Amino acid sequence: MERRVTKVDPRDNVIVALSPLSSGEVIEFAGKKGVLLTDVAAKHKFAEVDLPPGHEIIMYGVLIGRAVSLIRKGEALTSKNVRHDALPFHDPERTHIWKVPDVSRWKERMFLGYRREDGQVGTRNYWLIVPLVFCENRNLLVIKQAFEEELGYAPPPKYRRFVNHLAKLYEDGKVEEIAGAQFQNEQDASVGRKPLPNVDGIKFLTHEGGCGGTREDSNNLCGLLAGYIHHPNVAGATVLSLGCQHAQIPILLDSIKRRDPNFKKPLYIFEQQKSASESELISDCIRSTFRGLIEANRAIRIPAPLSELCVGLKCGGSDGFSGISANPSLGHVSDMLAALGGRTILSEFPELCGVEQNLVDRCVNKDVADRFRRLMNEYAARAKAVLSGFEMNPSPGNIRDGLLTDAMKSAGAGRKGGTSPVTAVLDYPEYSSQQGLNLQCTPGNDVECVTAQVGAGANMVLFTTGLGTPTGNPITPVVKVSTNTELAMRMADIIDIDTGGIIRGEKTIQQMGDELLEQVIRFASGELHTRAEKLRQDDFIPWKRGVSL
Repeated sequence: MERRVTKVDPRDNVIVALSPLSSGEVIEFAGKKGVLLTDVAAKHKFAEVDLPPGHEIIMYGVLIGRAVSLIRKGEALTSKNVRHDALPFHDPERTHIWKVPDVSRWKERMFLGYRREDGQVGTRNYWLIVPLVFCENRNLLVIKQAFEEELGYAPPPKYRRFVNHLAKLYEDGKVEEIAGAQFQNEQDASVGRKPLPNVDGIKFLTHEGGCGGTREDSNNLCGLLAGYIHHPNVAGATVLSLGCQHAQIPILLDSIKRRDPNFKKPLYIFEQQKSASESELISDCIRSTFRGLIEANRAIRIPAPLSELCVGLKCGGSDGFSGISANPSLGHVSDMLAALGGRTILSEFPELCGVEQNLVDRCVNKDVADRFRRLMNEYAARAKAVLSGFEMNPSPGNIRDGLLTDAMKSAGAGRKGGTSPVTAVLDYPEYSSQQGLNLQCTPGNDVECVTAQVGAGANMVLFTTGLGTPTGNPITPVVKVSTNTELAMRMADIIDIDTGGIIRGEKTIQQMGDELLEQVIRFASGELHTRAEKLRQDDFIPWKRGVSL
């Protein structure tokens, strides 16, 4: 029999609708019966008991809001009768005891990765070309066109053929046929030559930073780019600088040295204001880069233990099922990797609002806890300074699909981090090196967060979504995990894994987590490529601190 409702935590005073419910229905749950007073859409919640004005609303066992007006037993929670509220956080209470999962079946498992000279292991083998300032974006794109088209890395020209077809209709005087012209999504048989088969691609990171903003932003950009250059998925890099910008070459080099004092990857840096001409700059850049690609092509995959995985944990386009199916499945993966000596990165500080105390209590020592508290308080203050408190975080799509308050959204988002101890807290754009669960100060913004997680060393990203988002990354596979089967079927071109079986009661969180880890190993080994990789969804947006939630 299909499950129609659930209660996430025994302490909760709200019940979640797993399918659409109608006013007047008799709902039975945990041996108790009640009549619905209103319709309740799937993913939304209704009151288990009468909730007077100002009364606490509890979900996931924590405070996620308060009643604005009387919410009667069996009445749906809405954005009109609920307001955001969250518990404050304080010194650690040292009450957390971690039940370490049984990982015996995984201890000898390996993935095939690229072992770099500094000891890190990559899941992909890319060459990176980056600008230190937006002034070099155009030169970067000229180089991109030349390399991609001649080395077989360019996307298939399928949409170009469609535009060509439309232009032909126009030239032939068949304008009326344009409205009904159909795009033919044919497989492109004319794959260009690939003389460098062991290089997964050349990635070109354009951005709008490096000058004209705050020195904090330009310094952080250098740190972020240093993280990408140091990243195990990168074999080497080419850097374009104008010369006069805030983001200076010495700042970048110092940032790289802080991440790896013995940095030995091929690194070529070109400064346009020292070149005789644009043509000389670009030709010198291409020549050096090609030499570097030859060296990168020597890399081969070798077996590596799962402890070499560093997995970013992210949710975006979240819905009312995110905290029930996909996010806790990621939490199980995170706990298993922590037990195996790997690393996971839980970010999105605005989406940890209300679960801070749980994370504080899980910190391995007071220094780690204090750093988390300080960064959370500083972030909240910056958001308030630009008139954007955490309570403004849920998007219209979040609210429409059941996430009414930031605390409700955060309580579900926090489940991606499982239950393991917090071993480190990273400020943006620091690099991760500590085994176990790392907290990282980033916005919830999908691309800014994933960009930061990869800059901190994530060689895989698990990304849950209930509404659908195409987010990817230039150098790290982003595995898209749907919270519900309807989305997985409707947007099959962007979803990799479906956790809707949990909602239907067909799978447990542990079973789904085990399946996820199996797939992570296949993605990490290059046996599978994510939908985002296939679509060349190379999203890269550096965070301008204090602006985004």
